[in-house]
Amino acid sequence: MAVSPSLIAEAVGWRREFHAAPELGYQEQETSRRVAELLASFGLQVHRGLAGTGVVATLENGPGPVIGLRADMDALPITELGSVSYRSRRPGVMHACGHDGHTAMLLAAAAHLAQTRHFSGTVHFVFQPAEENLGGARKMVEEGLFERFPMDAIYALHNWPGIPLGEVALSDGAMMASLDAFEITLRGKSCHAAMPESGADPIVAAAQLIMALQTIPSRRLSPQDSAVVSITQINGGEAINVLPDTVVLRGTFRCLSNRVRARVRELIESYVATQPQVSDVQGEISWFPGYPVTKNHALQAQQVREVAAATLGAQAVRWNQAPSMASEILPACWRPVRGPISG
Repeated sequence: MAVSPSLIAEAVGWRREFHAAPELGYQEQETSRRVAELLASFGLQVHRGLAGTGVVATLENGPGPVIGLRADMDALPITELGSVSYRSRRPGVMHACGHDGHTAMLLAAAAHLAQTRHFSGTVHFVFQPAEENLGGARKMVEEGLFERFPMDAIYALHNWPGIPLGEVALSDGAMMASLDAFEITLRGKSCHAAMPESGADPIVAAAQLIMALQTIPSRRLSPQDSAVVSITQINGGEAINVLPDTVVLRGTFRCLSNRVRARVRELIESYVATQPQVSDVQGEISWFPGYPVTKNHALQAQQVREVAAATLGAQAVRWNQAPSMASEILPACWRPVRGPISG
């Protein structure tokens, strides 16, 4: 059953409303309140408070499967430079990853299903806070999401600007990469820049280590194995004429299989332990909680493919879409149930 043009127009309005008032992870107070208000106006049972600002709404329509539909609500610490009328009103905060659109789309789905009742069973609409590396889904699960709202399967999507408007991309395998973040501390010996021989330079050691880490995907893995290692922050030194005693590197690596993920982590740890010693510098590494590969379950992915083809036409469905090296928190936390993610 087609979505009404008036509902589509409302969804566009909701998206722009959220875009203009972005909130960072676990700070989605206004967004959460507005989402709950709209869901209640559709006649759904609304539950608030999971993970602080999370919202879950339930729509029952007789016996049948129980599924979940999920959207994320948080924005990013980015300054918006655009000039649209609905640009962010909050300096340094922007919906740069499209979660405003995800939230609006899920609200539209809830409104449409509540109005048409064109299904049998139960749908839980899950509005998740803090997706951007803050573990919002994990926190919802820890606080009893699946005990309070049991589900047979859960579905999600992510907007993807590289896909033409009106198309859907998915596969029955890996869709998005794993994510592991790390912090490397290199400890040397500070000295005057004019007398480097009297110290141990962690800046040179950092440069050598960064270059060595880049050889992991290109020289230590098979060309058939996808991985990317990125150093994203370098911090060290205070005076222009003094070599520091410490340099801190931060970064991430991403893979498309658990086997490669384990191997890359092993190699990074080995490089950190040995490479800096060439410069008489000691290396240490700390790891932050990561996410596994986002891998769709075959049955649910095939069902989405069939529904998308019936709705949009077979030509609009990109099946066996090549996976992205970006990452998604879903598989790290929602393993009790099956389901796919699509672009």
